[in-house]
Amino acid sequence: MSVKINYQNRALKKNKPNLVLFVDEKFNISGLKKHIPVSDYNFISDLIKKRDEKKKILAFDISSTKKIILVSLKKNITNSEAENLGANFYDKFKSNKINEFILESETLSNQQNNILGYFVHGIKLKSYTFEKYKTKKNNKNISIIISGKNQPSVKDQIKFKAIENGTFYTRDLVSEPGNILHPDEYAKRLNSLKKHGLKVTVYDEKKLKKLGMNTLLGVGQGSVRGSYLVTMEWNGLKDKSKPLAFVGKGVCFDTGGISLKPAKFMEDMTYDMAGSAVVVGLMKSLALRKAKVNAVGVVGLVENMPGGNAQRPGDIVKSYSGKTVEILNTDAEGRLVLADALTYTEEKFKPKFIVDLATLTGAIIVSLGSEYAGLFSNNDKLSNQLIKAGENVEEKVWRMPLNKNFDKLIDSKNADMQNINYVGGAGSTTAAQFLQRFILNKTPWAHLDIAGMAFSKYGGALNSGGATGYGVRLLNKLIEDNYE
Repeated sequence: MSVKINYQNRALKKNKPNLVLFVDEKFNISGLKKHIPVSDYNFISDLIKKRDEKKKILAFDISSTKKIILVSLKKNITNSEAENLGANFYDKFKSNKINEFILESETLSNQQNNILGYFVHGIKLKSYTFEKYKTKKNNKNISIIISGKNQPSVKDQIKFKAIENGTFYTRDLVSEPGNILHPDEYAKRLNSLKKHGLKVTVYDEKKLKKLGMNTLLGVGQGSVRGSYLVTMEWNGLKDKSKPLAFVGKGVCFDTGGISLKPAKFMEDMTYDMAGSAVVVGLMKSLALRKAKVNAVGVVGLVENMPGGNAQRPGDIVKSYSGKTVEILNTDAEGRLVLADALTYTEEKFKPKFIVDLATLTGAIIVSLGSEYAGLFSNNDKLSNQLIKAGENVEEKVWRMPLNKNFDKLIDSKNADMQNINYVGGAGSTTAAQFLQRFILNKTPWAHLDIAGMAFSKYGGALNSGGATGYGVRLLNKLIEDNYE
């Protein structure tokens, strides 16, 4: 199913079918007389007296071919509430036989035209489906025509569309099966983003060996597929100011390696590359909306397989930073990919800050479930900006502790550190503590553990189940509010 949005800067005739009109929270319809025929107005006036006051969207069948739909907006509705209302609208009518809706923007006040943009944005975000591999697809197309003068600005229309495209691209990547989106294919797809104005550089195994990225390479050495580091640069400013950096874990499939995972639910490990997909979707969004910012996305792409050449528990590898790591468990692989990516990003791009994203630990799901991503950071300012941005778009984060006392849990007798805490407890924190060791120059840094947020079996406010695209809107909001 697809939803198409058309903006028409003029009012349409009163007798158009399937008209969507906006009213206040008390469903006062006195202002609608000029938008609908008198007979329809009188019909609705009578029925509305017996409405269910909990419902925010009411539909009235005027005839077999015509509906009038009233959407209630409270006085100080937030952007996020408007998005959720749009998502509810989609859920209410997606199975209906209606294929076209007319949204009359002139039933909004001039101050609410942006709310209309967020309402439609919510419809679009909720409408996403991944049916690529189904032989029978839902081919229904819904057309939403926005008429009247109280419309979102052209700039906002571009922004909404860019965020939708970026979020959907992230969801597409996460939804792909591991036999299709392996590291070789993933790297090819990222190269295609050049057409949007991104500078894309792909480092293959030969280049990575030369650079000394042995913790990243170690994860992928059991696979017949290649391992890659890919950088995507967006230069939206003419000056050479320091970029904002975003780093993502791209484990395209995670068997656990020699430390093999249980078979049950292993199929979900196709989404262990969700952190990288968020970075990719964000970079695409920034390019599409011509964001006035310099930014770089860096992703490490590997496949963690148990093969004859696979990394063994007990192996010691030297990272790009020069620090050595004892591999006690090959299923704690994401932090090894990020370790090299983080140090390289800091050294190569000297960014204002680094935010990394990863489906890193099951422990964060035990802590926060699917309501919050875990936030770990060495910087209060960056943390507060992320928390506020998350609240604004309802992609929430919760700050978790980092402390030097946790270091003893990942100190190794045989190397500089070990990749897991065998004592037990603080699994997410010790993973973040491990990552922090690869930030060498005190760059402001935040780690988002999105293991509970990247994929939903039940769906959420703005997604219908499956890949959520969590993080694209959060990071876009972070940039929009603080760095543009």
